[in-house]
Amino acid sequence: MKQLYLIFLFISLTFCSSNKNDFYEVSEQSQEWYPVTKVVDGDTFWVDNGTSKGIKIRLTGIDAPESQKRWKREEGYYGKESKTYLTKLLKDKKVRLETDIDSLDRYGRTLSYVYLEDDTFVNAVLVKEGYAVIMTVPPNVRYSDLFYNLQVQARENNLGLWKR
Repeated sequence: MKQLYLIFLFISLTFCSSNKNDFYEVSEQSQEWYPVTKVVDGDTFWVDNGTSKGIKIRLTGIDAPESQKRWKREEGYYGKESKTYLTKLLKDKKVRLETDIDSLDRYGRTLSYVYLEDDTFVNAVLVKEGYAVIMTVPPNVRYSDLFYNLQVQARENNLGLWKR
């Protein structure tokens, strides 16, 4: 019985330490900083990850108006302003990316919650200042309540695209 207990204990400790190492590897990955190379519009931009192409990032949980007419989409109200604001926010900056459940959208863009080196939560700031609206697409719902509350505040304060 004592041998069985020791074997169980050994297996448990091995399993726990394996999970712990996996957790730390994931945490380290999320601490990687990427220089922003180009802003496409108010919710999409490119970062340099060391490859020739880079990574196209789509901000998770929010939607900004289109900044120009593309394909079948018309330029949206406050679209140019949203792109300008995001450009100023990200210019010459590095960002940290955080993913939710789904990490890619149907166009192959990386879905991310984005943070600046000073801990500014980019997705949240865009909604708070009225440059984007919430767009909750399950299963990526981690910050949906926060974004909703920020959007209510922006609308009540007539900020950005909520101006009357």
